[in-house]
Amino acid sequence: MEKERISDRAELTWLGQMGFLIRIGNTKLCIDYFASPDKDRLVKPPIDASKLTGIDAFLGTHDHMDHIDHEAWKIWARTNPDAVFIFPRKVISGVLADGVDEKKACGLNDSESIRIGDVTIHAIAASHEFLDYDEQSGLYPYLQYVIEGNGVRIHHGGDTLRYEGMLNKITSFGNIDAMILPINGRDAKRYRNNLIGNMTYQEAADLAYQAGCDRVIPGHFDMFEFNGEDVQLFYDYMDAKYRNKPECVIPRLMEKIYIE
Repeated sequence: MEKERISDRAELTWLGQMGFLIRIGNTKLCIDYFASPDKDRLVKPPIDASKLTGIDAFLGTHDHMDHIDHEAWKIWARTNPDAVFIFPRKVISGVLADGVDEKKACGLNDSESIRIGDVTIHAIAASHEFLDYDEQSGLYPYLQYVIEGNGVRIHHGGDTLRYEGMLNKITSFGNIDAMILPINGRDAKRYRNNLIGNMTYQEAADLAYQAGCDRVIPGHFDMFEFNGEDVQLFYDYMDAKYRNKPECVIPRLMEKIYIE
C-alpha cells in the first residue's frame, strides 16, 4: 500500500471489530486488525493480510485472535520487515514465535511510551473484565493506547471496562480528539462461555462524555453474532443523553475518517 504524508490531521480507516489503519504525518499504523478467515466471522477481512504493506508499526492491545492475529503477524513479520510490533510485554513470547525480529518487538506496559516516526504511542492498562495484573512480573496483559502526532490525539480502548483512575490516565495527555471504544458489553451467558467482557454501550458513552473528547467512534460490535451489539443503540443513547456531544461517528468498513 502506498505511503502518503497526511499533514495537519489524522486519517483513520476502519477494518472491522477494533481494527484500524491510522495515518499521522508520514507514519502509518495498523492496530488490532483481525485479518484471518474464520467460520464465525460475519464480515470478511477487507484487506488480505499478504497485501498489507508499507506499515510502520503494527499494534495489538492484547493476545486474543481478533486483536493480535498471530497468523497475520507471521505474514507481516516477513512482508513488513522494517515495521515495529507493539504489544503488551507480558505476551512477548507469543509475538517472537510469530517470527518478529527481537529488535522490532516492542513490548509495553502501563504508563510506558514509544516514538515511531511522527507518532508517540502511550500505553495504559486495560481491564478486559479484569485487570489481571501479574504481581510477580509487574505486567498487565491488556492495554489501550493514546496515539499522538500532528497535534492530534487518538485514544484506542482495545478491550476494556472502566476502572478507577482510568479516565485520569487517558486525559492526562491533553485533549483527546477521538476515542475508539468497545461497546459490546458483557453478560452471564458470554462469561460462562469464556467470553470476557467490555463496556456496555451506555458505559462507553458516559466515558467519552466525561473524557471531554471531540468525537467518539464505537467498535467491537460487528464481527461475531455471539459477541456484538446494535451500534444504533449507542448512537441513540449518545443523542438522547448528550445530544451527540462528543460527536458520534459510526464507522463503515474501509471508509476514511479524518481528524483535523
